[in-house]
Amino acid sequence: MAAAFAFLTVLGRSTAPSPKAVPWFGVVGAFLGAAVGGAWWAAGEVWPVAIAALLAVGVDLALTGMLHLDGLADSGDGLLPPVDRTRRLEILRTPEVGAFGLAVVVICLALRVATLATIAAGGVGNASFPSLVLLPAVLWTVARALAAGAMGLQPYARSSGLAERFVDRSRSILALAAIPVAGAVAAVTLGWLGLASVGGAIVGGVAVLLLSQRRLGGFTGDTLGATIVVAETSGLLVAAAQW
Repeated sequence: MAAAFAFLTVLGRSTAPSPKAVPWFGVVGAFLGAAVGGAWWAAGEVWPVAIAALLAVGVDLALTGMLHLDGLADSGDGLLPPVDRTRRLEILRTPEVGAFGLAVVVICLALRVATLATIAAGGVGNASFPSLVLLPAVLWTVARALAAGAMGLQPYARSSGLAERFVDRSRSILALAAIPVAGAVAAVTLGWLGLASVGGAIVGGVAVLLLSQRRLGGFTGDTLGATIVVAETSGLLVAAAQW
């Protein structure tokens, strides 16, 4: 668990990647989501919902060290342009951010702020303290469990790389167990809308994984980061919908 926290957050001392960390990805997600939710609620007690939403997104970026956002930017540049597989993998390795990456980052960040502000204005659970903490905790758990599970269900797209050090099929599939647990928590505490939000997160995350499979032949560390951000954002979109 300490290795998972060290890799996925700015907390703890950096350690070498290990497959043993993978089953704990969902736990890290629960912690991060609860921290974001707590900051979201606390900020909402002081500032209007839009500012509170911005601060909550800022807390998320700070705690993760923008690791997943960087993966989203690289994946936008690597997966979306009309180029061949070899060129896509080359683009994913470059540190520069192009137009595709910039566009997806701006859209996702804007959606996260807008959805958080909408929910706080009267969405899930009437925007009570428990709901504002539990919703991101559940969605952040599902997002990281999906990314972990992908390492056991998809091939690694490169011949070698950082993400390869995490690959352990049995441990990765074990990480998926966090998803039904998160779904059950959402259903019991947040009702049908919470469960629908979990479904939205799964759909969004799986869509990124399928695109990566189609265009790269598997996953990379960047596409796993993109999976996490898109899954979280998709779940928030469902929660903020006007049902």
